[in-house]
Amino acid sequence: MNIIYNEKTGIFKLDTVHTSYLIGLADEEGFIGHVYYGKTISDSDAGYLMRTGEPPYVPSRNNRDRSSFFDAFPMEYPGCNTGDFRESAIEVLDAGGHNAVELTYRDHRIFQGKPGLAGLPATFGKEEECMTLEIDGVDKVLELEVTLRYSVFADVDVIARSVSVKNLSKESIFLTKLMSVSMDMDADIAQEDYRLLTLHGSWARERHMDFREIGYGKTSVGSARGESSHQEHPFMALVSGTATQERGDVYGFHFVYSGNFLAQVEKTQFDSLRLQMGIHPKNFCWQLKPGEVFAAPEVILTYSAEGLGGMSRAYHDLYRNHLIRSPYKDKKRPILINNWEATYFDFNTEKLLDIAREAKRAGIEMLVMDDGWFGHRNDDNSSLGDWQVNEEKLQGGLKYLVDEVNRIGLKFGIWFEPEMVSPDSDLYRAHPDWAIAVPGRVPCRSRNQYVLDLTRREVLEHVYRSVSEVLHSANIEYVKWDMNRQLCDLGSLYLGRDNQGELSHRYVLAVYELQERITREFPDLLLENCSGGGARFDPGMLYFSPQIWCSDDTDAIERLTIQEGTALIYPLSTMGAHVSDCPNHTVGRNTPFSTRGNVALAGTFGYELDITKISETDRNQIPEQVALYHKYNDLVRRGDYYRIASYRSNHFFDCYGVVAKDKKEALFTFVQVLRRPNYHSRIIKLAGLDAAMRYRHEETGKRYSGDTLMNAGIPVQEMWGDFQSKLIHLTAEGE
Repeated sequence: MNIIYNEKTGIFKLDTVHTSYLIGLADEEGFIGHVYYGKTISDSDAGYLMRTGEPPYVPSRNNRDRSSFFDAFPMEYPGCNTGDFRESAIEVLDAGGHNAVELTYRDHRIFQGKPGLAGLPATFGKEEECMTLEIDGVDKVLELEVTLRYSVFADVDVIARSVSVKNLSKESIFLTKLMSVSMDMDADIAQEDYRLLTLHGSWARERHMDFREIGYGKTSVGSARGESSHQEHPFMALVSGTATQERGDVYGFHFVYSGNFLAQVEKTQFDSLRLQMGIHPKNFCWQLKPGEVFAAPEVILTYSAEGLGGMSRAYHDLYRNHLIRSPYKDKKRPILINNWEATYFDFNTEKLLDIAREAKRAGIEMLVMDDGWFGHRNDDNSSLGDWQVNEEKLQGGLKYLVDEVNRIGLKFGIWFEPEMVSPDSDLYRAHPDWAIAVPGRVPCRSRNQYVLDLTRREVLEHVYRSVSEVLHSANIEYVKWDMNRQLCDLGSLYLGRDNQGELSHRYVLAVYELQERITREFPDLLLENCSGGGARFDPGMLYFSPQIWCSDDTDAIERLTIQEGTALIYPLSTMGAHVSDCPNHTVGRNTPFSTRGNVALAGTFGYELDITKISETDRNQIPEQVALYHKYNDLVRRGDYYRIASYRSNHFFDCYGVVAKDKKEALFTFVQVLRRPNYHSRIIKLAGLDAAMRYRHEETGKRYSGDTLMNAGIPVQEMWGDFQSKLIHLTAEGE
């Protein structure tokens, strides 16, 4: 971990353990250029990579071709409408109606530690764990100061980048676009035939991996839905054409934000690439008054020379050690049973207690009461916003139920959807103006609900009090925070005419404030975020909750693809994963109870079923699965993740594993999705082991050297039937 500035060459050099990132100053005007990002290099005088010594040269030597310079120079943070016709990173609307921005170097600072971002989630570390560079660029005409911030960490190969803008003028300036990162990749590097990797999906099939060729022009993914969304994900990676799980070059970009985003790569006429990520400019316009500062969310960059797996492990380590703050970050989570798929809205106190008693006998540790406990909510058409207990369902009240569940020996958790309001609710009847809506237009309902305008202080305070009062009323140790619709009809009666374009971002900031206050007031609370499943599964939410509900689709086979895409960038400990009943409530598939359990072990692990009604055969397997969770969870939560095979690509089987940091223990999960007739056992080459160690296979007792397991492989016998699975547990000899 090191950051230096070479005054002679005008080069900033940032080093992580295995990578270098270089920024250079060019010409008398102080243009800020991107020099290099990749494997560690020793030289800090590599400014030649910006090609400023080649025609058309820099403006001080050839101002008649200034536009040609801008058209090719690798800008570190490109402005707008001054000659660079590639995509801009910042755009404004000034008092004269113009949008031009041109940034040049003014100052910089290098210091130990990493500052936070006001109102925003961000990675963190102690002074000895990280180091930060801040470069101040300025537009002298606009009197606009733009600070580019870069932080490196001692224990992981990532760079955290963010941007803030300060208005030094005497007039308001409107920000209409502000990317958090822009990076130009030279054509000679880009010619590696990189593919773009993104994550796409929909409800019940989130974060499917998608590779595509990068053609000329712009290729992008994004969300303008008010959240990171089911459909796209605030992540992209450049993957070299020869890259595999453990070999080849990969550049990752991940946005620490939970709202609208844009991730884009642009291939230019010179075959160079410009990569950008930040708040989506659609519906964004922020009034920056004199003296005010706007801070953009941060993007986490990583470079891996060890393929996709190297990228995954870098993100996993960063998020576990420098983003998640919950006291549960390195604890076993309680094994919970959620009543949603068990009862939906049809439950009462006795039904929940019956589930709790049976769950306790099976070794389950927490009962979570989902939707339907408040107002007069017997379906999804009413009562959101009325967070008072429905005592017709919960006879004796919430505290009585919680006390009884605790007496049985289980912890208690509860579901909220605090950001929403139903038209059929006392809250909406009293305050229809509290919902986001465009005056004069028929508002768009989704799941028959509206979104509360959390940018209004009285609305935010009401929501906070509502949640807080319920949590104070009983011994509630877990909250599932849900959001079941996206934002549209963007209009606020609170915000003025010049500020309507701030609504989407202010809304996300309000959600962050609510969750920050709740987790501070209830520091021992286990918070799990959710949005119709995985529509707000993003790094921003991990700052407040150590786990997020991965998907409403709990089918074990569908989960293989969903969890593969999620584990590509998120630690397994963050993925909410449950065993549910069959036929599965989403796809109608029947899978063995054991396979459902094995797949859920790769996440937080819990149950989503009516334990009083499932077959005795299935019920009798729960104690065995609970024992497996307790046996392996420390390894799953802390270990390094390795992807061995992908059902997504081979269409027959799936295999992944976790290996202890000291390499002395490993657990690999093999799922035979489709059995092939007249086929021999598979030989699976494992990964991540110590080549010099000898390992014992727990099931067979056989012993293998690490290099044999990785280079020659281990046999996995074909199992009878589809959807079968097995665990391969290895321990180093002597352990």
